[in-house]
Amino acid sequence: MLRYLTAGESHGRALVVVVEGLPAGLPVTAEEIAGELGRRRLGFGRGPRMRFEQDEIVLLGGVRHGRTLGSPVAIEIANSEWPKWEEEMSPAPGVPSKLLTAPRPGHADLAGMQKYGFDDARDVLERASARETAARVAAGALAKALLARLGVAIVSHVVALGKAAAPDGLRPSPGDLATVDESPVRCFDPAAAEAMVAEVKAAAKVGDSLGGVAEVVAYGVPVGLGSHVHWDRKLDGLLAQALMSIQAVKGVEIGDAFAVSARLGSQAHDAVSYDEARGAYVRETSRAGGVEGGISSGAVVVVRAAMKPLATLNRPVLKTVDVATKQETVSFKERTDVTAVPAMGVVAETMVALVLAGEALRKFGGDSLAETVRNCGAYLGALGQTPSSAIGSRSSSAPPYGGAVPAP
Repeated sequence: MLRYLTAGESHGRALVVVVEGLPAGLPVTAEEIAGELGRRRLGFGRGPRMRFEQDEIVLLGGVRHGRTLGSPVAIEIANSEWPKWEEEMSPAPGVPSKLLTAPRPGHADLAGMQKYGFDDARDVLERASARETAARVAAGALAKALLARLGVAIVSHVVALGKAAAPDGLRPSPGDLATVDESPVRCFDPAAAEAMVAEVKAAAKVGDSLGGVAEVVAYGVPVGLGSHVHWDRKLDGLLAQALMSIQAVKGVEIGDAFAVSARLGSQAHDAVSYDEARGAYVRETSRAGGVEGGISSGAVVVVRAAMKPLATLNRPVLKTVDVATKQETVSFKERTDVTAVPAMGVVAETMVALVLAGEALRKFGGDSLAETVRNCGAYLGALGQTPSSAIGSRSSSAPPYGGAVPAP
């Protein structure tokens, strides 16, 4: 079982994540984790904080000489801006310099203040902030490293931003990840990327914000992750919960769920055939998103997350009520982005990786990386399959084992 727990506040001294359940012998370096965190800061429309705030990684435990020990891995992500916030966010007894009493609609501010009995919205927003996802991305870097040893690779891309959208069915392969990250909005289609940039510029001009949709594609996922036997072990349910937990995500789609809901059953499912040469069952489409009955089918896993426009605006116009005076006012302003959809895609990669890694460990077990890989290989061998060996080299039209890149 893979478990992780994050701690820390947006402007606190540091974020910390503890990851438990990784097998011993997994290669891990702070530089690799920092690389993933750097991807989280990408995207046209991000605020100035992304330019001057650096993620300072410290491996506190569970790793020795570049390899996991099988014990919990503890990672600290220091806040380079801490000196500016040390007094305001001090854990020592004291009082804040200013109470934030005009909660922002669309945030956890008011509900959190009511639930926990706070009179200062900062007591809520500091933890509710999407800054917390940096700790998740650090944990996800470990999950991705494990999955890579099992032949699984994950890539995300933005498919919609504001009113601009990429063509249906165009999906990057793992080898295209660098190309996606080079796009200012992490969109795989250059023409759509230009339209998305224009959307961001237009929203920025009037001090507004934009939402959008990111798609995550997982290649090489072996058949058999998840289960049909209990509601809380269904892979699609686990993926949906993980993606919905990302700040500002309000909708999740597995495969072509919303499109197929309007089709006849004869046009909604993924036909199965048998490839004699490969000795494997294959599906030429992935309308089900690579999950059938709560179990991975061996086809490409495809999920999408829809992010609402950010509720903190550069031009505060959202009406609210001051909780101290009960008078109508406008919400306060924190530093914000025009959009964070490109970064959300990276976080969505993380959440998918953590779910798949957790289910892979549930399925294959193993106290050491060698044992986990051996168990996976034996299982796939019994099915006449082998782990994917082409991670990072597939073209966008080449199928993973046991499946195929979905057709539009």
